[in-house]
Amino acid sequence: MFKIVAKEKLTPVITMLKVEAPGIARKVQPGQFVVVRVDEVGERFPISLADWDREKGNITLVIMEVGTSTRKLTCLSEGDYILNLAGPLGLPAHIENFGRVVCAGGCYGIGAILPIARALKGLGNEVVSIIEARSKNLLFWQEPLRQVSDELIVTTGDGSYGYKGWAYDPLKEMLEKDEKVDCVFAHGCNYMMQLCSETTKPFGIKTMVSLNPIMVDGTGMCGVCRVSVGGVTRFACVDGPEFDGHEVDWELLAARRQSYIEEEINSLEWWESQRWCMTRTMSAETKGGGKTEAED
Repeated sequence: MFKIVAKEKLTPVITMLKVEAPGIARKVQPGQFVVVRVDEVGERFPISLADWDREKGNITLVIMEVGTSTRKLTCLSEGDYILNLAGPLGLPAHIENFGRVVCAGGCYGIGAILPIARALKGLGNEVVSIIEARSKNLLFWQEPLRQVSDELIVTTGDGSYGYKGWAYDPLKEMLEKDEKVDCVFAHGCNYMMQLCSETTKPFGIKTMVSLNPIMVDGTGMCGVCRVSVGGVTRFACVDGPEFDGHEVDWELLAARRQSYIEEEINSLEWWESQRWCMTRTMSAETKGGGKTEAED
C-alpha cells in the first residue's frame, strides 16, 4: 500500500499526486516509470515519474484522465492508498552533455519532461523547453520548467496563450533558421512525438521519444508493449521507454494502441454509471431519508 501525501488539480483533466514510496524514490532516474494498480479489481498501467524527493521518500505522478483506471486513480484523495506501485521500471534516459538540447512536452508529457530537462541542465547543456496544450487552461508547470531551462516556449493549439501552434512548430522554425540544435527529447502523446520526429528527421537531429504502448506487467514477460524500432521488435518496458524517434514504426504503434478501444469505452461508461448511482445513494442517505428514490 502506498499513501498519497499530496494532491493537486493541475488542469481540468490532469492531476498531480505525491505518493509515499521511499524504495522507488531512492533508485529512480530521469525517464523511468512505474506500473500502477489502484485496487484489487484494477488493471496495471504505466505512468511516467514526473519528480521525486529522495530525502522525503516521495514520488510525483502526473495523471491525465483518459479511461477508467486513470479516473479511479485521480478520484483518490490525500491520505488514501494506492494498492500497488512497481518501479522504477524501464531504462533511464540517456543524458550527457550534448550541447544545445530541445525538450518538448505535450499535455501529461509536460510533467515527464521536467526531470529530463533538469538532468540535462545539470550536465551543462543549454536547454530550450517547448510545451504544448490545446488551450491555456490545459497548461501547467511553466515555472518549474523555466527554472531548469535557458528558454521556455509555450504553445497552444487555439492561440489562447503564447505561440499559436504545437510543439513542433517553433522547433521547425529553429531548424529552418539554422539555429544550433544538437538533440531533441519529446514526451507526450504518440502523435505529438511523431510530429517532432518527422520535423527533425530531414535535418538529421537526434530525437529521443518516450513510447507509451499498452503495457501489462512492465518486466518484458507479457510482450504486450512490443514496438518496432528500426525494423526490430523491442519491448518498451525493458528496452525503452526511450527510443530513436526516427526509427519508430508509428503506424504500427498507433494501430496497436487502438486494440481495445471499444472495451475501454464500455469500461468507462460502466464505471461512471456505477459511480453516479453510488453518489445518488449516498446523497439520499445523507439527507436523512435512508432510502433512495427507487426504494420510495
